[in-house]
Amino acid sequence: MRDFLPDVLAVVGPTATGKTEVGILLAEALGGEIISADCMAVYRGMDIGTAKPTPEQQQRVRFHLIDVCNPDEPFSVASFQQMALEAIRQIRQRGSLPLVVGGTGLYVKALLDGFHIPPAAADEALRQQLWQEAKREGSAALHARLKEVDPLAASRIHPNDAVRIIRALEVYQLTGRPISEWQRRQPPAEVGRVRRFGLTMPRELLYRRINERVERMIAQGWLDEVRRLLEAGYAPNLPAMRSLGYGELVQVVQGRWDLSEAIALIQRETRRFAKRQLTWFRADKQIEWIDASQGAEETAKQILQRLRSEQEHT
Repeated sequence: MRDFLPDVLAVVGPTATGKTEVGILLAEALGGEIISADCMAVYRGMDIGTAKPTPEQQQRVRFHLIDVCNPDEPFSVASFQQMALEAIRQIRQRGSLPLVVGGTGLYVKALLDGFHIPPAAADEALRQQLWQEAKREGSAALHARLKEVDPLAASRIHPNDAVRIIRALEVYQLTGRPISEWQRRQPPAEVGRVRRFGLTMPRELLYRRINERVERMIAQGWLDEVRRLLEAGYAPNLPAMRSLGYGELVQVVQGRWDLSEAIALIQRETRRFAKRQLTWFRADKQIEWIDASQGAEETAKQILQRLRSEQEHT
């Protein structure tokens, strides 16, 4: 069957559908390694509340893009894309199958569809200089300059839209590449042919699983994890510390909220988050949906059957 496998296998879907265990079972069956597409799993020390693969799970198969930075270090979609493409190259060199597993839709899109993101511009002096020029000469003059270096972007931006004109000039001057080149939507050559499977289940079951999982995380010591992060000096206003669940538990540690109140809020916000994830992934018509309500083993079996059936019809 290996000859008929895709170049990359993706398992995506809302939180609490069992993606990690399904991914592990597939990696074990197909000789694969997992690239985590989860924007929170990249942070060290944030283990329980991110539902990060356990040490036991990480012993079963090799994981990538987990524990790559501290909670106070910036990590962007562009960072993920670059590191994940490198992971794909390394996995292939070992003769293994790359499996992309996770629920951060923008990460999945950036990797599999070539959603190119220019590096964040950090030159405040350049930005101020361009704004001064816009005030002095008018945005049309900057638009004319943009037309010289990036005619495609200039054709898409109105001559009076100073914000977008300045952003495009900024990207060109900082990276040496036109913003239109960064924005092209073309799968990177390293990715190749992808099969995408999405895990879903009836809403009532999913919401029950979410509620139970939040309670289980609390029982496993999530509040202590948040306390340790604060004691380690990570500020409560960091984006990672304000993320779903962590922000609410920071309030508990600081004595502002009661734990039961925080649990109810985390459950509600996680249900809403799952709904948004499902909406995002439903828009991707390349995803083949699998009912994951029978558990990870049955779900993995269904995916393997679909892969085999394609082989039989090839």
